[in-house]
Amino acid sequence: MIKEDFFDRGPYIKTLEKRISGLKENYRQNIAIIGDESVGKTAIIFKLLENLHDNYILMLYVEARQETLSAFARRFIAIMLYGFLGNSGILLKEDLEYLLKKAQRYIPVTAEKIKSILNAVEKGRRNNVFTELLSLCGSLHEETGKSCVVIMDEFHNLECFKMPSLYREWAKLLLAQKSTMYIIISSRKYKTRELLSKDFSLLFGNFELIIVEPFDIKTSEEYLEEKLKGMNVSRDTMDFIVHFTGGNPLYLKIIADSLLKSGPAALTEVLGQLLLEPPGVLNQRFLGYLSRFLDTKFSTDYLAILYSIADGRNKIRDIAHILHKQKKELMGRLSYLLQEDIIVRNGDFLKITDRVFGFWLRFVYYKRQNSLTFGEEARKIKFEEGLEKMMKDFLSSSRKPLVERMTELLRLFEDEILQIEKKKVRLNHFREVKYLELNRRGLSDCLIGRSNESLWIMAVKPGSLSEEDILEFSRECKKYRHKSQRKIIVTLKDIDMNTRLRALEEKVWTWDINSLNQLLDYFAKPWVMA
Repeated sequence: MIKEDFFDRGPYIKTLEKRISGLKENYRQNIAIIGDESVGKTAIIFKLLENLHDNYILMLYVEARQETLSAFARRFIAIMLYGFLGNSGILLKEDLEYLLKKAQRYIPVTAEKIKSILNAVEKGRRNNVFTELLSLCGSLHEETGKSCVVIMDEFHNLECFKMPSLYREWAKLLLAQKSTMYIIISSRKYKTRELLSKDFSLLFGNFELIIVEPFDIKTSEEYLEEKLKGMNVSRDTMDFIVHFTGGNPLYLKIIADSLLKSGPAALTEVLGQLLLEPPGVLNQRFLGYLSRFLDTKFSTDYLAILYSIADGRNKIRDIAHILHKQKKELMGRLSYLLQEDIIVRNGDFLKITDRVFGFWLRFVYYKRQNSLTFGEEARKIKFEEGLEKMMKDFLSSSRKPLVERMTELLRLFEDEILQIEKKKVRLNHFREVKYLELNRRGLSDCLIGRSNESLWIMAVKPGSLSEEDILEFSRECKKYRHKSQRKIIVTLKDIDMNTRLRALEEKVWTWDINSLNQLLDYFAKPWVMA
């Protein structure tokens, strides 16, 4: 059910609750949560805080901001004291001095340490202040028996303190601090992964990485059905919204809310209001998003790269040709966009992280910047034409049999490299792709792709995949001989662990709907909806 705009996300909540409960049994598992902006990371934490009530665990949610170390210190201490005094029956005020005065009766040792830290930051001292703040959790535990869970949202903003030794000092503290659990959250996925593997390798060796993904297709459709209950919205329209947003919870909500307000208005009209009109919520959002790098040295190159990707020309070699750049120079530009999480790279392909931003860039911003007319009506017509073509292509594709769509996809391969389900794959250019009927109970539709380098045999199974399907397919594949044979089964259903293990034994690759749609994304083709 949708309650207070929170939907689904149960598995993430359960994992966090389990790790926090382990803290009471002296088992500490720190957690790093990463995910795209607006994917719902903070909403998960707020739901966790709402659910969790334990007198022996103090939950400290601290948002790391672009601020001074002194401001952060005062805010951190105030949050700790407010949380500690929350169940004391004392009338609380959001005032640090008031809270400290009330708390020193219960935690005199910790209160003295707080005074020392506040005195230090007032005098401008910076050394060790951050670790002294975190050490307050240990002091509190010694005085009260309460363990702390420190939740640091957008923790990468701590770097604004300009303290080169910040992570090194934190590492030393973490090794000794057994009663405090940390949950760090970041929208900077590239940056966080880099820190986890390099700067934080000692500090975060025992951090469990949780990646918050957008809603899957099924959850997205359930969300829309719930939000749009009572409205006459077709299944095709809902499917397109899911494809258009990629299951991003924020965009699903914004579009659904706009449809509710607009009544029977067409989706094209609603998206025009959001993306095209100057006061549109998403138009304003993406203008702000662009401002992150418009004033940078190579902003023209960055925009050209992003437009090329948004327009479906997303292979590194193609972008180098379009921009007339040597690969080395281009990789420097791409490195910045990757580090800023504006794009992601997979082998030879690039993709804009935010698919709705990519659409806006192509059909709103770029058209506006390069328009030869100043008429808003003309821009609106061009926008609606682009959107209607996208919808038409989506609906046309959705009505094709899956084996036909796979045939079209295989014919687009041009010897690119791509990683699918943690396997690096060369997408050989096939000189022949043809239909092959297996006449097997579970697997009737099959394709065979021949190139000089490899032979691909691909079975298509819209329904659930079984171990018997794997065995039957493997036996059929033995009829074909090639030094480099790829055996692949595509299914639209989740694959259970036993079936995956059987596929591993038989050296059969299994692609589920998520892997398939990822592949379709890189070739700028509409999703398959199950």
